[in-house]
Amino acid sequence: MTVLGHPRSWSCWWLPLLLLLLLGTGREPGVEGVTHYKAGDPVILYVNKVGPYHNPQETYHYYQLPVCSPEKIRHKSLSLGEVLDGDRMAESLYEIRFRENVEKRILCHMQLSPAQVEQLRQAIEELYYFEFVVDDLPIRGFVGYMEESGFLPHSHKIGLWTHLDFHLEFHRDRIIFANVSVRDVKPHSLDGLRPDEFLGLTHTYSVRWSETSVERRSDRRRGDDGGFFPRTLEIHWLSIINSMVLVFLLVGFVAVILMRVLRNDLARYNLDEETTSGGSGDDFDQGDNGWKIIHTDVFRFPPYRGLLCAVLGVGAQFLALGTGIIVMALLGMFNVHRHGAINSAAILLYALTCCISGYVSSHFYRQIGGERWVWNIILTTSLFSVPFFLTWSVVNSVHWANGSTQALPATTILLLLTVWLLVGFPLTVIGGIFGKNNASPFDAPCRTKNIAREIPPQPWYKSTLVHMTVGGFLPFSAISVELYYIFATVWGREQYTLYGILFFVFAILLSVGACISIALTYFQLSGEDYRWWWRSVLSVGSTGLFIFFYSVFYYARRSNMSGAVQTVEFFGYSLLTGYVFFLMLGTISFFSSLKFIRYIYVNLKMD
Repeated sequence: MTVLGHPRSWSCWWLPLLLLLLLGTGREPGVEGVTHYKAGDPVILYVNKVGPYHNPQETYHYYQLPVCSPEKIRHKSLSLGEVLDGDRMAESLYEIRFRENVEKRILCHMQLSPAQVEQLRQAIEELYYFEFVVDDLPIRGFVGYMEESGFLPHSHKIGLWTHLDFHLEFHRDRIIFANVSVRDVKPHSLDGLRPDEFLGLTHTYSVRWSETSVERRSDRRRGDDGGFFPRTLEIHWLSIINSMVLVFLLVGFVAVILMRVLRNDLARYNLDEETTSGGSGDDFDQGDNGWKIIHTDVFRFPPYRGLLCAVLGVGAQFLALGTGIIVMALLGMFNVHRHGAINSAAILLYALTCCISGYVSSHFYRQIGGERWVWNIILTTSLFSVPFFLTWSVVNSVHWANGSTQALPATTILLLLTVWLLVGFPLTVIGGIFGKNNASPFDAPCRTKNIAREIPPQPWYKSTLVHMTVGGFLPFSAISVELYYIFATVWGREQYTLYGILFFVFAILLSVGACISIALTYFQLSGEDYRWWWRSVLSVGSTGLFIFFYSVFYYARRSNMSGAVQTVEFFGYSLLTGYVFFLMLGTISFFSSLKFIRYIYVNLKMD
């Protein structure tokens, strides 16, 4: 009792502390701020990051470029979500005061070496953009200008923006909008320089203030940020209608099976049972075929039951995690402009939902006769965390080797490890203990014989590969159009705001997975094949493979991503995404099949 008593005594303070560390004290850029200014008050402009426009996850610190920088760089403290998003904010040399206009003030004079000129030239050719932050408002622009024209003769011009115009809007004592422009500026040409020639530059800037009647930042028209990044997505009714039609067809198909085919099967089997009730028990299976004849084997526990229970536990955890994230988004808890808040919420929910994985896995493991429950808990907690850690290690090492800001600092790594050790793993153990203690014996409607029945040869269309192809393709087809918009948000520049549609499509995905699992399980049992346990997980869980194949197509045909940094991160996390969908849909598929099998055998007379 003392062992269980200690967590109750000290969890009252370490859990809130970890929540504060997770959420951080900084506000997300773009969130409605509370800073109030007086005329002439200094407004700090932070430089953040630069990176190729077409590689969203490849970002570097702004001061890694040869630009105007202070002698001592002072960084701003950031929240966990901002760090995970690759933010590295530092104070700049720009002097901005509230409501005071500035006309072409000198920022600094620079003398660039040939190597620095070449560094800038490469950045401009790769369409590097920069991001600044003013009062938690992100402002973005391109580092330079590139023009290619003509075929014969071909011209290739590269210029550097050495002057920036800042436009800020205010309402009373608060900043509402910020933007940067080079519309009326001529770039400084970087062409025609000798290989050993130094380049002298003078960087300048202007600041223009204007008053607006808009009282809150959220009241501004979405996408009104100068058009640098697309801000919103339009509702795609064709995708929704396609998904709804597929759901209605599948639900109707399953309803026909349950109401007509099963009714006929039960009537025939129960009638045969009554006509042969006077015979011996050995004659029970004679003359029968289909799913009735395997009633003594259908609840025979599968091999690798510990791994199966771990899959179900982690799948249930991610079902809760995904639902929680979407519900929080529907409640307006995430800012539309940034992803940092979603990152923090995902880590927090993952740690807190570890108790679900432990409970479901240990509870079902004990039900089907498992004895090594400690090993089962260790397997459950490692089933996702180990692949994730290995993938992250490779991706983070590539970012670190290339100097990208996406490489996590050591303090952030220690924080995340602490969260897993003090919250995630203990909650998995606690959930496993409760699941083990509350587990009742597996309630099978049929008695299982000691000797397994021989399975007849199965036709090719009832093989595992065909079931995985059909069971994975149909759920994937229901979300394929929506998947493009999600990829465009995560791996592109779009901003996803249609969380209501996302919740609807998520429900469709789970419904389609459950329906197709029931149909495939019925066909399998009708062929007198009782090995449905793993088959039900693999059949619909294979949707994760289709999602990964789609990610390969998206990378090759729908994006302009390139380079080792972006490629390693894209395919590494795409593999993890497919794996997560395999766990989630495999869990839904298994419990749907289990519920269906219990239903048909409970209604079958066998005495």
